[in-house]
Amino acid sequence: MTAMTVPAAHAEKQLILCADDFAVHASASQGIAQLAAQGRLSATSAMVLSPRWAQDAALLRDMRDHLDVGLHLDWTSSFALQRGHGLSLPRAMWRSLLGGFDPVTARVVIEQQLDAFEAQWQAPPDFVDGHQHVQQFAGIRQALVAALRSRYGTQAQRPYLRISRAPAALADTKSRVIAALGASPLEALARQAQLPTAAALLGIYDFTGDEARYAGLMRDWLQAAPPGSLLMCHPARALPSPGYADAPDAIGAARTREFAYLGSAAFAVDLARARVTLARGKTIFSNFGSPT
Repeated sequence: MTAMTVPAAHAEKQLILCADDFAVHASASQGIAQLAAQGRLSATSAMVLSPRWAQDAALLRDMRDHLDVGLHLDWTSSFALQRGHGLSLPRAMWRSLLGGFDPVTARVVIEQQLDAFEAQWQAPPDFVDGHQHVQQFAGIRQALVAALRSRYGTQAQRPYLRISRAPAALADTKSRVIAALGASPLEALARQAQLPTAAALLGIYDFTGDEARYAGLMRDWLQAAPPGSLLMCHPARALPSPGYADAPDAIGAARTREFAYLGSAAFAVDLARARVTLARGKTIFSNFGSPT
């Protein structure tokens, strides 16, 4: 039976499964590359301020034809702090709420990170999201959309944006706070600039529990996700070695649990039961709009 003749009630839906934090440390980069090679991911976003980005990008180059690679815009990691523009997440949130970031200064930081991405990848990012969802913060979101429009607005296919808003049925306190920091304004700006956006964001949780809990959450996300949604994850092969650049990794244990489940036969079964196909956003949004 072809895709055109599958009854709607049984048709598979396409979702983007994106591993965040590529290059945060070696274990994350290696785990993400391994899962991508297995076909267990369809996207990853890179922390280009990390000193690992220049070397770790090579792990992804042979997967260009089946993996979206994007920019994980960064204002709140130790890498950003070392570059001089970073600040803690609570301070970044307060700045966003109390007038926002200066768009002119933010534009400079964004352009630098896009330059760093392209210098190693030799191509524009397939998408842009944000470490701890900073892509939505006031001042940053305006500068980001302006930069993407200026750099890529004439391309046949422009980078898509993550809108960090969970489906209503799965919204909890954490996801509502994340969305309140700018999901709707960023979506409106992207629409005006003719930049594609993912339908919803899933994968938000507190990073606690064991592998069985994560598997249960994933089954719920797969079932509830609207077609074209983005599901984020944060896998790594193992806990990072002592002394790595961003130590300690606050979610290191969760990363290893996610890696174990996503590489397992159980995840393949869960995808099949939910009738989900992992797809590139580049494929889902291939017919979005036209350059102006």
